[in-house]
Amino acid sequence: MKDFWNAPSQAHYRRAWLLLMLFAVILLGIGIGLRDPWPADEPRFALNALEMLRTGQFWFPHRGGELYPDKPPVFMWASALSIALTGSVRLGFLIPTTLAALGCLVLVVDLSRRLYGRRLAIMSGLTLLAALQFVLQAKTAQIDMMLTFFTTLGTYGLLRHALLGPSKRWWLIGWGAMGLGIITKGVGILPLALLPAWLWLAHRGSVTRIGVKDLLQGLTVLMLCIAAWRVPMIIMATISGDPALAAYRDNILFKQTGQRYAESWAHLAPWYYYLLEVLPWAWMPLVLAFPWAIPAWWRRLRRGDAKIILPLTAVVLIVIFFSLSPGKRGVYMLPTLPLLVMALVPLVPGLFGKRKLHWLGFTLLAALGGVFLLTGILGASGLTALQRVAERHDVVPWAWWITIGAIAMGLLIGFRPHRGLWALSAWLIVFWVSWSTWGYALQDPARSPRDMMGKVVEITGDGAWLAMPDFDEEFLLQSRQPTVHFGDGTRNRDQFSRAFAWLQADSSRWMLAIQREAEDYSCIDRSQMHDLGMQNGDIWWLVPAGAVGTCHSDADAAPLFVAPTTLSNKQDGPSV
Repeated sequence: MKDFWNAPSQAHYRRAWLLLMLFAVILLGIGIGLRDPWPADEPRFALNALEMLRTGQFWFPHRGGELYPDKPPVFMWASALSIALTGSVRLGFLIPTTLAALGCLVLVVDLSRRLYGRRLAIMSGLTLLAALQFVLQAKTAQIDMMLTFFTTLGTYGLLRHALLGPSKRWWLIGWGAMGLGIITKGVGILPLALLPAWLWLAHRGSVTRIGVKDLLQGLTVLMLCIAAWRVPMIIMATISGDPALAAYRDNILFKQTGQRYAESWAHLAPWYYYLLEVLPWAWMPLVLAFPWAIPAWWRRLRRGDAKIILPLTAVVLIVIFFSLSPGKRGVYMLPTLPLLVMALVPLVPGLFGKRKLHWLGFTLLAALGGVFLLTGILGASGLTALQRVAERHDVVPWAWWITIGAIAMGLLIGFRPHRGLWALSAWLIVFWVSWSTWGYALQDPARSPRDMMGKVVEITGDGAWLAMPDFDEEFLLQSRQPTVHFGDGTRNRDQFSRAFAWLQADSSRWMLAIQREAEDYSCIDRSQMHDLGMQNGDIWWLVPAGAVGTCHSDADAAPLFVAPTTLSNKQDGPSV
């Protein structure tokens, strides 16, 4: 190991690379198959994928028989493939994000090796795996990690051309990756944040120059990748004569792109949201190094170091880009992490020699460990406020928190302040392993309605039809009987009016409803309904058709959709 850090040979590097990949596979992959998809986004995408497999409709994503126009289908295709290969939603739904994270890791390590050498290449991989948001999103089945893979591949291709080129092949691959990123989640063009600094550096002769012909060729490749999905989609939606498909086409092309950015209607936050509320934790523990990294970056910027200027300015521009939109989510910052690591990695050896930085790591771990340990002890002791929180979330984590808090204290004692970063790194490994095992076991019953939907079947019988007004995807995903809903965008009172009409048409039907919504209707006979208790933050009522006989109903108040995933025998396809 000492030989590797001093003067790594190719053989040393190969072994270190394999060990790094093995570590990453274990760290990122542990927990796969140990939980169901959790709200908010995971059940939706799992349902999209499962419905593709059940119906054979891959070009237009559906959710419970209703078109889902908010996202293109690329991530759903990947999820459907992994579910089909594993034969299980529970096993397959996390695989695409895990593989995308591993792909990001490989790209960052390889580019760092080419720019800085073998030793820093391995350090870049470890630095990326230390980033809190990166590991969290690798363990979350959302589109953003796949988007980040494509933006990282785009960045890799452009930087191979800029710093190690000219390389027309990698230039075009970078543009192709951006095109795939766009049809994955709109903002695949993020690598273009490299261009302002690139043009300035090219003028100085520090990087490969970009000509008009190069830009036109890149744009052509990008448009071809986008057209691979969009053109057939537009043609099919236009010639179908189906107003729903036409609305899907217009929504995905316009509302979910430019309009969502400029006039966002959800997740509204002030301009400083990322700077004050997201990046301090998302970039943790990398942000601890900023007091030393920022002056070092400034010196390299003044020297015109293109290897630092390009990724660092791209990070700044991406943060500004998303900060200007009124709609903000913390996960939008994920694509900045590979770029940040590329800018930080040449400083890492020197940073580990900073005594005060180790003290910062030591202090952070002391704070985290202390909070977990103290909260766990107080919760286990029966502190009323904490007991109420545990009851509200239906999770009792005290033993888990005491354990990881105690481990933090042990690491602090063992490593001492002068090796605080090592203690923090070791604890992060412990945290992620425990999160993906013990944490999953504690949270899954509260965040997945699998058990409750099994109880529903026991009460209603296997073949009984079930209505879900104001449905959530996790309940539809776990439903084990024929199920209908009344449209995702339909007003609640219209959904209940339609549900009452549907129930009154057949006395064998049932309705699953949230208590706080159903109790607004005094016409429901409370003596006939079944109280299912708390699940996913709400109390649920199971209401038979006979309990709504006197309720005002309207069969035209809302559309009715039958969920295809609830009609097939679960043994005939992938299991949930």
